[in-house]
Amino acid sequence: MSSQEEGDDTLDELLKDRARIEELPDNDEDEEGGPPFPGKHLQPKRKKDLPVWMSDATLSLFHEDDQTPSTEALAKTAAECLPYLTLEDTQGLPLNSHGLPHLRRKPHADFLRSCLGDLPAPYAAMDASRPWLFYWCIAGQSFLNEDVSSYKDRLIETVRPLQNPGGGFGGGHGQYSHCACTYATILALTAVDGLEVVDRKAMWHWLGQVKQPNGGFRMAANAEQDIRGAYCALTILTLLNLPLALPPDSPARLAGGLETFTDRLGAWIATCQSYEGGIAGAPANEVHGAYAFCALACLCILDAPHRSIPAYLDVPLLTRWLASMQTTPEGGFAGRPNKLVDACYSHWVGACFALLEAALPPEGNQQQHAVLATKAGEGQGLWNKAALVRYLLTCAQQPGKKGGMRDKPSARPDGYHTCYSLSGLSAAQHRYRYDGRGETRGEEEEESGGRLLAAFHWRGERGTAEEMKGLGVDEEDVVELVHPVFVLRFEAVEGARKRFAGGGL
Repeated sequence: MSSQEEGDDTLDELLKDRARIEELPDNDEDEEGGPPFPGKHLQPKRKKDLPVWMSDATLSLFHEDDQTPSTEALAKTAAECLPYLTLEDTQGLPLNSHGLPHLRRKPHADFLRSCLGDLPAPYAAMDASRPWLFYWCIAGQSFLNEDVSSYKDRLIETVRPLQNPGGGFGGGHGQYSHCACTYATILALTAVDGLEVVDRKAMWHWLGQVKQPNGGFRMAANAEQDIRGAYCALTILTLLNLPLALPPDSPARLAGGLETFTDRLGAWIATCQSYEGGIAGAPANEVHGAYAFCALACLCILDAPHRSIPAYLDVPLLTRWLASMQTTPEGGFAGRPNKLVDACYSHWVGACFALLEAALPPEGNQQQHAVLATKAGEGQGLWNKAALVRYLLTCAQQPGKKGGMRDKPSARPDGYHTCYSLSGLSAAQHRYRYDGRGETRGEEEEESGGRLLAAFHWRGERGTAEEMKGLGVDEEDVVELVHPVFVLRFEAVEGARKRFAGGGL
């Protein structure tokens, strides 16, 4: 006998016999005097002079009923951050003239320096990611305007054994070459003007092995193909000014009939955009904020952004998706829908907006950019810059003597989050624009396919005093200009451009 025959109510019976409609009271308060929605669990104790995105009206939209593991984690993180965001707890950090914690420049720089020395035993897990430690710690120091030239000789001698005879760099001694590790090595060397150690001819041949007939790139020989490989490969090709023509033995040339590293790449990137608007690592995969940056930066290397980005991506849909990644009430960014705020996405998502703004037609770009920059300083525009700055200064800084920046208050600081938090601060504090007056491809040697020049046409402008006031920062809280495509100081990028201006191998 079925459970229904035993007398259990069916859904139809429940709706018929027990469902009812009740009229809500006229006032906007429940029996306990709170807001009509259960968002009262997020109400901060300190309500004076709070920004609009942390107001009662905004927080009351968040329900505390129908909890799931995800909503519970989101609520826990919001509750963790609110005392710092509202300045109820300043963690003993010195405050600037706007009442926010100062950027702890020296402790952060000291922390990054310490990560380049002897490391504790648990760092053995990072053995295959050594180049990333070099990049995060050296580039992060440069974003704080620290002189990193003293690392040049040490870095060259450290990465020399990681370079394989067949081209590219492995993550550690005796390891296969990998696009991510090679990318991090090239960026670190670029930061200290040490690119002379790179075997450019072998690098060119190795990149030819990871280029695929469908236009994309593998992360390593016979490894996965995804958008990271495309961004890493194009960055390496551009900074080293390698020939765009594929090597004769490249599988993409032999099996796919491709002639250059850029053939079919834009079309392959287009297949990574989902119906949501975000970008996945590969077609039909889950979208992610970091992949969006890789796709946009890749297209900005291929050509002028106002041509390349609209040609391959649905810009309004992508803009909407990226804007939805800014979390409330924290003000930082998450990497995926319904995920927690994380300071690293200050860069991976926050840096996307400069690239998107440059996708506007050139005739209206400068005027529209100025309007968006002004509105963003007021908590409007494509994204809320002031909210991100507030999150990074109040929640992402490690208090005490140690320094460093962290994912969120309950996490420990590390080089990764410190570097990308500082890059995110730069994205929020300054204005970046694309100068479309130059050529996007040079023709130094016809047989080489020329050089991709578009990414060298970006310009950065320091935020004005009025904009800094709107963001709640003093001069000592301002970081340096960071190139929106290469995530290095502009001076370092220009040094690489000049070093290999003659092309050739």
